[in-house]
Amino acid sequence: MPALSFSGGRSHDAFTGGRNIAMKIPPHQFDDTVRFYREVIGLKEVTELAPSVVFEFGANRLWQDRVEALSQSEIWLELQAEDTRSAAKHLEAQRVVRCDPIEKLPPGFDGWWVMNPAGIVHLVRGPEQKNRK
Repeated sequence: MPALSFSGGRSHDAFTGGRNIAMKIPPHQFDDTVRFYREVIGLKEVTELAPSVVFEFGANRLWQDRVEALSQSEIWLELQAEDTRSAAKHLEAQRVVRCDPIEKLPPGFDGWWVMNPAGIVHLVRGPEQKNRK
């Protein structure tokens, strides 16, 4: 099914899935989880993104983020929008929960955080942010 356009009709370019998947991992599980993907599964590490721990995951990147305040792991996904202002208005009209305080983004970053009804966090980013997290 095509993505919703920001005017309410159907469009293929309103949102697309991004290439980044982030695993938010509590400290007590971090080292074993990284070892699992690095040594047990043998995924190729994206070393140019160090000190972040990132693996190639098919066409995607699997980020391993150590988060001190977590008690269990979470998966966060990425959406891309050609026009983030229109996307923000559309999602607000649809009563999508915005959760910007969940993780600070770099200054000038064209993006923000939302949560789906099941509580899964999504980074919504503009097209010029495609190769940055």
